[in-house]
Amino acid sequence: MNTDRFQLGDEQQRMARRILDVGTICDECLGRAYGRIGRGYTNADRGRLVRMLVQEVEPAKRDPCWVCGDVFDRIDSWADRAVAMAEGWEHATYRFGVLLTTKLEQVEAYFGERFPTGAMEPLKHAVNRALGMAYERRMKRGTVSFGNPDLSFVLDLAHDELSMDVASVYLAGRYRKLVRGIPQTKWPCRSCRGRGCARCGYTGKQYAESVEEWIGGPLIDAARAQSGVLHGAGREDIDALMLGSGRPFVIEIVAPRVRALPWDRLAGLVNEHARGRVQVCGLVPATRQTVARAKTTASRKAYQVRVVFGREITDAELADALHELVGRIEQRTPRRVAHRRANLVRIRTVHRATGRLIDSRHAEIGFITDGGLYVKELVSGDAGRTMPNLSSRLGTEAVVRELDVTGILSDELSQGLGLDRCEWMDSA
Repeated sequence: MNTDRFQLGDEQQRMARRILDVGTICDECLGRAYGRIGRGYTNADRGRLVRMLVQEVEPAKRDPCWVCGDVFDRIDSWADRAVAMAEGWEHATYRFGVLLTTKLEQVEAYFGERFPTGAMEPLKHAVNRALGMAYERRMKRGTVSFGNPDLSFVLDLAHDELSMDVASVYLAGRYRKLVRGIPQTKWPCRSCRGRGCARCGYTGKQYAESVEEWIGGPLIDAARAQSGVLHGAGREDIDALMLGSGRPFVIEIVAPRVRALPWDRLAGLVNEHARGRVQVCGLVPATRQTVARAKTTASRKAYQVRVVFGREITDAELADALHELVGRIEQRTPRRVAHRRANLVRIRTVHRATGRLIDSRHAEIGFITDGGLYVKELVSGDAGRTMPNLSSRLGTEAVVRELDVTGILSDELSQGLGLDRCEWMDSA
């Protein structure tokens, strides 16, 4: 073996002899002690070169390596197991990780402290890399990725267990909800908490359908996936419509066997499946980080509500009351959601409030507000928990009978993904 590109100084050679004097050590561990020296070598190559330089030959029969216990002799077996686990899972990238035993961690710490070569590669890194190379040789495809790989393997040496995690596929889009009575996501039955009972018809669900299921169904089928999870940029009430340009969302396709999806046809598949109930546009590739952006991006919302009053009112009274609502609103968590929301006072702004009377007891009102403002309580007052409110300004009961979200405004998430330019398909 050519040693021209691999040279050790006198002190490094003395250190090598000290390492070899401790006991039997494999070429992998001896080589990784000098893992940052020389290019184009494996650690096993380096180990053999070190022995040549110090004129030490590894015996034909030897005891287990005192550092790793011959972990590297089992690399091929673990790689075979990984290949078997990955069968049927489409993937372009992968990553391996390893959990060392307590003993190996202790010996590795001693090895690094007792023999500070200044060029040592950690055992974890060496095992991960060796596994990856063996896996790739067998699969003849795929690239290692340390970011967000399609498949992630973890080897637990203490229990000789190899596990595999399949990364989700994420798609971003906008949806309209065209009928009332549908929640955004699946709700477990209140009685059985999702287990299935007579009250829910043994479905485990409080509601028979959801936006999440209408959108996710065709995508789960196309990806041969386990499930789908919808992450919305906010949510509308179950009895509200979501109209206008739609609500931005990210759908997470969990454990997909197929990742190369027909991107140009996905929105059409969903719209055909959910015809007349839910409609989507966009459905562009997204990432896990897009979910966080969807949850945290603040956008103004436009609403159209139909209100009934406790007494007859005039056009002038309505106009004056709405004018007084524009500005700062202090809103304590509404009673109807207090069981699932922290009891806080939130400061929000009403940017616009206009309306017209349908008759003396009914009105149609449009609001533009900050995201996170509860519009029903802005109208009713919620027993004084929202101040000011339309009811208090008019001096009579005011109740929302119907609410539509008509726009998500100044939406940075959609602008960043190009969803603000997506074209709606006819779902009628």
